Amino acid sequence: MLETTIEGKTWSTGADYQSVNPSDLDDVVATVRLAGPDAVRAAAESGRRAQREWAAVPAPVRGQFVAALGRLVAANKETLAQLVTREIGKPIAEARGEVQEIVDTCDFFLGEGRRLYGQTVPSEMPDKQLFTFRVPVGVATIITAGNFPVAVPSWYLVPALLCGNAVVWKPAEYAAASAKAFADLIWHAGLPDGVLNLVLADGQSTFDGLEQALAAGLVDKVGFTGSSAVGSKIGELCGRHLQSPCLELGGKNPMVVTEDADLDLAVEGALFSGFGTAGQRCTSLGTVIVHESVHDEFVRRFDAATRAATAGKPDGEVLFGPLLDRKFADSYEQYLGWIGEHHTVYGSTGTGRITSDNPREGFAGEPSKGLFYHPVILDGVRPDDRVFLEETFGPLVGVTTYRTLDEAIELANKPGYGLSSSIYTTDPANAFRFRQGIGAGMVSVNNSTSGAEAHLPFGGNGKSGNGSRQSGVWVLDQFTRWQSMNWDFSGKLQKAQMDVAEIVPDVDFRL
Repeated sequence: MLETTIEGKTWSTGADYQSVNPSDLDDVVATVRLAGPDAVRAAAESGRRAQREWAAVPAPVRGQFVAALGRLVAANKETLAQLVTREIGKPIAEARGEVQEIVDTCDFFLGEGRRLYGQTVPSEMPDKQLFTFRVPVGVATIITAGNFPVAVPSWYLVPALLCGNAVVWKPAEYAAASAKAFADLIWHAGLPDGVLNLVLADGQSTFDGLEQALAAGLVDKVGFTGSSAVGSKIGELCGRHLQSPCLELGGKNPMVVTEDADLDLAVEGALFSGFGTAGQRCTSLGTVIVHESVHDEFVRRFDAATRAATAGKPDGEVLFGPLLDRKFADSYEQYLGWIGEHHTVYGSTGTGRITSDNPREGFAGEPSKGLFYHPVILDGVRPDDRVFLEETFGPLVGVTTYRTLDEAIELANKPGYGLSSSIYTTDPANAFRFRQGIGAGMVSVNNSTSGAEAHLPFGGNGKSGNGSRQSGVWVLDQFTRWQSMNWDFSGKLQKAQMDVAEIVPDVDFRL
C-alpha cells in the first residue's frame, strides 16, 4: 500500500486506487491510498516548519545533498527504469534515458550550490554599498503528470531543494509507484524530515487542498505540469493570491519541412517525436507542415517508416508501447472521432485499439493484454479542423501543406500553443526566419520537436505556459526571490536622488 508521506510518516485517508501496468492490465503495480484536501494543507504546514532550518544550511552543503541524490539515482538506474516501464508503459530505452536525465539534472545543479550568486552594486552616493541576494521562496507545491514520472519532477524538485525551499509533491496517481521510489531516493540522500512531503491524491482533492493552503499563507510557489485546461485554473487560483506559478502545459507542436529538406532525416524526426512514448509527450509532434512540392514523397516515406516501426510490449526494442492509462485511452478514442471525410489515414493496418480483430502488422506481444493503439498519420488536415487546433495526446500526427515560409509560420502559430517547434531545411536563412517568426519557447533545426537537455531552458508560451522556464540556471528564478540591501556607512542619512553629487559640464564649450 502506497500512502501520503508527511515528515517521514504515512497519512492514511481516502479511497484506494490501483496503479495498473498499461501493457498488462492484469498486473497491479501498486495500490494507492488516496488522501483528501486536508493532506495537502498538512504537508504544506510540515514544509513551513522544516523550511527555515533547511534554508539555514549553506547552499554549497545543500549541493552535497544534490550530489548524493545523483549518485543514488545512478546506482538504482536500472531498477527505477524497469519500474517506470512497468507502471506507465514507456519503452525501456526511453525509461533509462528518463532516469539518466535525473542524474544529468543533479550533475548540473550540484555546482549551483556554489553559484547562487548575488552582486555588489555601486551606489550613487559615497560611503554606501548596494547588494543583491537570492533567497528561497519558502514552500513550493509541485504537481506533476505521469508521462515523465521521475524526470520532469526532478526539474522542479532538485533546484527547489537546492535553493533552500521545502516541497510538497503531488505526482499523478497512475504513476504513484515510480514517484514513491524517486521520493525514497531523495529522502535517503540526506534530506531532513518535512523538507519533502509526498501527497498521493486525485486532482480535485489536490486543487481543493491547494486552495486551502494558499488561503492560509502556507504555499509560496506552485509548479504544475499537465494540461492547458487545468493549468489555466491553477493560474487563476494563484493569481487570486498574487502568486505567479510555474506552468508547463500542453503543446500542438509543429514541424515545418521545406522544399530543400533532407526528407529521410525529416521522417526520422517525425517518427520519433510523433510516435515515441505513443505520442504522449507535451513536446510530441502535432502537425507536419510540409512544402507542397515534396508533400507526396514525404507522406510516402513517413507512412512506410511508421508501418515498419515496431509497436508492442515496452520491455523490448519498440518505438512505442501502450497508452499511459485508461483515461488517456478514452480521450484518444474521442480524438479519433475528429477524423473527417476529407482526411486520408496512413501509418498502420487499422485505426483504434490494436486487437486480434484489428491487428497491427509486426506487433510485438499480446495486444489484448494492454492499451495498445494504432499510430495514425492524418493527411489533408485543414487549419479549421479540431485535429489541427487542439492537442491530441496519443499516437496521431496531422499533415498539411504550405507554399511560402511565411504561410508555414502562420500555420505553425495558429493553434495558439507555444511549447516546441521544428524546421527541417538545408538553408540557414529558412532556419533563422522560422526562429524569428515562431511563437514557441523552443526551436529545433533538423531535429525533432522532442528532446530536452538538463542545462537548456524548457518551457512554453501561450496555451503551453506562462513564460516560466525549467532546467538550467533559468529555473533558479522560479525558486528564489531577489532581495536587495543597501548599507550606508557614512554616519549620516543620505537620501537617494536628493543627496547626490552633480557633475557640472561646460555645455557652451566649442572647439
